[in-house]
Amino acid sequence: MQAVILAGGKGTRLRPYTVTMPKPLVPVGDLPILEIVIRQLKHFKINEIILSIGHSAELIEAFFKDGRKWGVKIRYVREDRPLGTAGAIKNISCLDDNFIVMNGDVLTDINYNQLFDFHLKYKGISTLSIIKREVLIDFGVIKINSDLELADYIEKPKHFNYVSMGIYVLNRACKDYISRGECIDIPDLILKMKSKGKKIFCYEPRCYWLDIGRIEDFQTAQDQFVKNKRKFLYGQEY
Repeated sequence: MQAVILAGGKGTRLRPYTVTMPKPLVPVGDLPILEIVIRQLKHFKINEIILSIGHSAELIEAFFKDGRKWGVKIRYVREDRPLGTAGAIKNISCLDDNFIVMNGDVLTDINYNQLFDFHLKYKGISTLSIIKREVLIDFGVIKINSDLELADYIEKPKHFNYVSMGIYVLNRACKDYISRGECIDIPDLILKMKSKGKKIFCYEPRCYWLDIGRIEDFQTAQDQFVKNKRKFLYGQEY
């Protein structure tokens, strides 16, 4: 199986950690974020990995090289200019009929094989991994009627929404919806395919998930990984 890892961002929300190194090499515990992801993919027999890189590409290539150290084959797609999270997919040759696409900055213990099997079963052009999140409104919310009378006063209500985990399975036909050189993000690509009548399915795994995009989440990731290292590495020794 193949996985495309999106690792071209500058990681501006993680400054100052990303001032001296690219975000994929910032350590969680004693391993770079991206190495954790690669080790996880290898565990699930995903042996071919394409890294979409842009910012500090030379440093990322110098660290991961051809992937032999981790028992995988790594190849690279470089963006001369930013193409969004989906634009670079157009430039990737030799893609399988179906492949995983994911952000390189998520801490999760998802079962990638179960996700892939779900995608094949439902036969959509794309499958999104989703997870339910609680959103707290940190104010008293006021509801009024048409006469400007108070209808309700709800102190700090909680809402639950499904959010994208940044882990997808795409069919190779998705490339037909990306123009050469187009800057397009995956959410826009998915909505574009849906508008053309293509089937998009959602998969809700039972797993831990954390987007390591913000400083506070990065600090949480440190604690979680150190406490549960064998869980996130599926029992691997290193």
